[in-house]
Amino acid sequence: MPTIDMPVEQLRKYNGVNPKPHDFDEYWDKAIEEMKNTNPEISLTKADFQCPGTECYDMYFTGVNGARIYAKHLRPQNISGKIPAIVLFHGYSGHSGEWFFNLPFVQAGFAVFSMDTRGQSGKSEDVGGVHGTTYNGHIIRGLDDEDPNKLLFRDIFLDTAELAGIVMDLDYIDENKVYTYGGSQGGALSLACAALEPRIAKTCAHYPFLSDYKRVWEMDLAENAYGEIRQYLRNYDPEHKREDQIFTKLGYIDIQNLAPRIKATVYMITGLMDKICPPSTQYAVYNKISSKKRHTVYPDYGHEDIRTAHDLSFAFFLED
Repeated sequence: MPTIDMPVEQLRKYNGVNPKPHDFDEYWDKAIEEMKNTNPEISLTKADFQCPGTECYDMYFTGVNGARIYAKHLRPQNISGKIPAIVLFHGYSGHSGEWFFNLPFVQAGFAVFSMDTRGQSGKSEDVGGVHGTTYNGHIIRGLDDEDPNKLLFRDIFLDTAELAGIVMDLDYIDENKVYTYGGSQGGALSLACAALEPRIAKTCAHYPFLSDYKRVWEMDLAENAYGEIRQYLRNYDPEHKREDQIFTKLGYIDIQNLAPRIKATVYMITGLMDKICPPSTQYAVYNKISSKKRHTVYPDYGHEDIRTAHDLSFAFFLED
């Protein structure tokens, strides 16, 4: 078959090349503790958009470092007992989308929480506060700061876990049936959320982003969504004197390193012609997941809407 990456037999054994910081687990344990000590100051107000049989709310909470984070919340109008919930995450630079696209989950009896990633196209804040340039991207935001806690995706990952914890504490939610779902950046955030909030029961990730950064660069695919890495190296380390240091720091926000923490049942979807998030970077994550998992692979698809993928994902969440 055509390929832009390794043969499938090699992909199934691939474990990534990006360095992992020696204090990775300590870093995230401290970050989780900071998140748990953050007062969420939850706000829930009726949204302008409403639909028969559904209640729609604008939700805000306070994330680490004081940013106000927005999520659309939809739930069935008549709730009997506790219901499952799904937490949705969007693609890079995007937003939580239109209310309309959340309605199938509500029709199936789910509460829905669709988060705007801080500082992107939605309503969630990016409060800044790092030293040095960020060029124009969130992957490299905080990379010049000596403190790795200033990496923006650290805070974004924590936002996902904080939202999941808030959802689990709601009196009409079955805390044992809280799921995450997304594609590209949303797929990465779905997995990161499951890694940082181990009570997540299921997670579905389509072609996840934010994995194995050095592999992307070595494949000469550091463009499009990963283009900021190339531009950063060209402008701020043109001779690659700090290459190891840079990629090691990015290892803090590399989801393949978070993958062993996942306890949820995982469903991943990969297109083998993906030139945005190369298949090997996705397998680097999948191969490190030790919980129950499954993987659907589409040989002729890239980083795009894949025929049958959403139907299969929806069915996955409806399974007992």
